[in-house]
Amino acid sequence: MAMYLGLRLLWFANALFLTAFIGILFGLAVSSGVDHLTRWRIPRGVGAALVVLSFIGLLVGFGAWVAPTIRSQAVELRRRLPESIDRLEAWASRHNSGLLGSVLGPAGTPARRDSAETTGGASTTPPATTTADTTSSPLRERMSKQLSGASRYLFPFLSSTFAALGGVLIIIFLAIYIGADPELYHRGVIALFPMRARGRAGEVLTAMANTLRRWLVTQLIAMVAIGSVTTIVLLVLRVKAAFALGILAGLFEFIPTVGPILSALPAIAMGFLDSPEKALYVAFAFWGIQFAENHLLIPLLMKGGVDVPPALTILSQALMALLFGFIGLMCAVPLLAAVLVAVKMLYVEGVVGENVSVTNEDPAKDAAPA
Repeated sequence: MAMYLGLRLLWFANALFLTAFIGILFGLAVSSGVDHLTRWRIPRGVGAALVVLSFIGLLVGFGAWVAPTIRSQAVELRRRLPESIDRLEAWASRHNSGLLGSVLGPAGTPARRDSAETTGGASTTPPATTTADTTSSPLRERMSKQLSGASRYLFPFLSSTFAALGGVLIIIFLAIYIGADPELYHRGVIALFPMRARGRAGEVLTAMANTLRRWLVTQLIAMVAIGSVTTIVLLVLRVKAAFALGILAGLFEFIPTVGPILSALPAIAMGFLDSPEKALYVAFAFWGIQFAENHLLIPLLMKGGVDVPPALTILSQALMALLFGFIGLMCAVPLLAAVLVAVKMLYVEGVVGENVSVTNEDPAKDAAPA
């Protein structure tokens, strides 16, 4: 009964627990910075506050520096994005015989109008249906409806300013407290296990913490790299709102697999403001950036980190997004990484009896005598 009530509580307050997980994730990264500050005889509590406040100060300073450019380009993006969608619809209508036109076209409305003109006004479609399709099914209208529905599902926390502010404060204070004294919480979790299992539990928790710390550092470096490269490429291609789109690409990089796709769509739409060819160049540029990231940057950064299979990554993201929305999507990959560490150490090694590599390091280093 206690386990059932605990699971019900987890399900009822899932947003709080997922927010706390993000706070723990950042707290592990803060603790690494605090470890370096202790060499200068700075107390851990002061060091944790300094790390978090310095990070927030850098974000605020960078935001103030780029705010005028971002504001003007965001206005440009908001003003011209509907125009680009209309041009995309018109281009798809002109090519509605192909696969792309059948996917992006407005349900064949121009085709019915052309057929009516060529047959002298005779049409097999009732006028009422044609009028309804013409007035209610443009691509922009349908995309706005779909995006509004997705935003209500994925971003319900944004509907409450107090809820969003409370989540940010929880993350900040958890990061400070965990960074100030991680051993306190480590000992508290270890105390829940029997004496004979505490040694192995400590090893598993330490491995999970190291894996999450590596994953977060890797993601932060990848976010900065992808955001910078994307901005430069869009400036070279002379795409409108290049700075805003580049920062959007960097922010969405925190969500593996799905984030790059979401960040590419508005950039491709902005490319259509000039020509379909430029939109195609932008699409190829995003594909090239992601190819270089997946085959060069991420393998280099994740050397010694956890190996998360791509198929499991996609399935975990889909499941967490389906159950918990956007915040579940953000937590899917680090949660999967932590679970894989526990499975390898507790089941594959402990039950099956096979020595496996927990990280991407040389398996010979991970292998330990039984």
